[in-house]
Amino acid sequence: MPDFDLAIIGGGINGTGLARDAAGRGLRVLLVESNDLGSGTSSASSKLIHGGLRYLEKYAFRLVREALGEREVLLRMAPHVIRPMRFMLPPMPGMRAPLLLRLGLFIYDRLAPRQLLPPSRTVDLTHNPIGQPLQRLFRYGFEYSDCWVDDARLVLLTAMDAKERGADIRIHTRCVRVERGANWELVLNRRGRREVATARVLVNAAGPWIGEVAETVIRQPLKAPVRLIKGSHIVVRRRFEHDCGYIFQAPDGRVVFALPFADEFTLIGTTDENFVGDLKSPAPSPAEVTYLCDVVNQYFRERVTPDELVWSFSGVRALYDDGSKRPEDVTRDYELVLDQKKDLAPLLTVYGGKITTHRKLAEAAMDKIGVFFKTLPPWTAGSSLPGGDFPADGFYALVGETIGRWPFLSEPHARRLVRAYGTRVERILGDAQSMDDLGPRLTGDLTGAELRYLVEHEWVETAEDVLYRRGKFGLKTTPDERIAINQFIVSLSGQVAS
Repeated sequence: MPDFDLAIIGGGINGTGLARDAAGRGLRVLLVESNDLGSGTSSASSKLIHGGLRYLEKYAFRLVREALGEREVLLRMAPHVIRPMRFMLPPMPGMRAPLLLRLGLFIYDRLAPRQLLPPSRTVDLTHNPIGQPLQRLFRYGFEYSDCWVDDARLVLLTAMDAKERGADIRIHTRCVRVERGANWELVLNRRGRREVATARVLVNAAGPWIGEVAETVIRQPLKAPVRLIKGSHIVVRRRFEHDCGYIFQAPDGRVVFALPFADEFTLIGTTDENFVGDLKSPAPSPAEVTYLCDVVNQYFRERVTPDELVWSFSGVRALYDDGSKRPEDVTRDYELVLDQKKDLAPLLTVYGGKITTHRKLAEAAMDKIGVFFKTLPPWTAGSSLPGGDFPADGFYALVGETIGRWPFLSEPHARRLVRAYGTRVERILGDAQSMDDLGPRLTGDLTGAELRYLVEHEWVETAEDVLYRRGKFGLKTTPDERIAINQFIVSLSGQVAS
């Protein structure tokens, strides 16, 4: 009998989502990730749970409908790391006609099951704060709903829930080779230590590395072609005071988002470019940075320039190659390819997908591989992720309860903690009566107590894990603070190991 029913290579949103679903159906699940959870494409998104308004132009109605249906499912599942956001779409003369935009939003509203999110509307920009940062030529615009997400924490919480349901989650563990027989034999390596595990079914959910895994680990080519597309983002100081986002039309027909980010900044993205290069270090090119600045400068009164970047990042999507000429036209829908051969263990390869549709992707994957097991029925639609067991509209009430119980917290500190941990903030704060009880302040309001929780429960091993994935402290952390965080993690890791 194999050690596991299901082995998954890849700890991004697709891999962790499938691990969670499968573990909740009673399967024995192993997930291996060669780096940190969500360290690739899944933490380099536009931070949105959205239907994909622009996909309507590609007649991708199935994808848009499914994504719109997932917005409120995910919002209820994780109301701490996901929140509603209103978006402003100002018509630009010479681009898509205002009537066409309004029609698109009408369809968007009709495709969406809406209980929590309000519909679109027309806004007078001359008398509304959302119009303040825009150039005066924009007299009105169209406002609609989608959701913002802390993408890296969504991956993390999904993996935590999978673990709590019995999945074996192994990070910084490479699958160096597999042997295919009646079962799969996986040769694993964690920092020089070799292990062997066996599984009934193998899933290649390695994102942009699916081709590399197929060639070097599984040692057979992909059955369907993959197209690697890079999307880049830049972060600059905050350009507006409200909590709404903007969607701007670009002259080439694409769209660019400008979003509030980490309280003091604005996130701008994304691009679409064919990717060839080192997957370990994708980065925005100077041309991409200039492109993003040029697009938003057609809309904002205050110019954005490349020399003011606080941070920038790129993610590479492994999309199913449908033959489209332009990168932005390649389907964003997921594709699941099952390789099933007589007397050999099955292999499932995951192409594409969006953070918004990861739960549906997992269900579709279980439909394909569930025939090899006796499993429980689908269950995730009405579930909650760790810390998300409170009402979808209850975030600010929970912040108030947190301040009431721990009155020494400032409102911004309490809000950040609840946004990250939800109801599990109690596991960090415990019986603390003052800030001193939470240990040293390492950077901003990150305390020793919080970092201890991250090491013990969220797989933190380096300062990088904390500064850019478990949180966004790295946007303001000094080199000395980074060193102190690493030293604190080393001391904690020794205590945890002992």
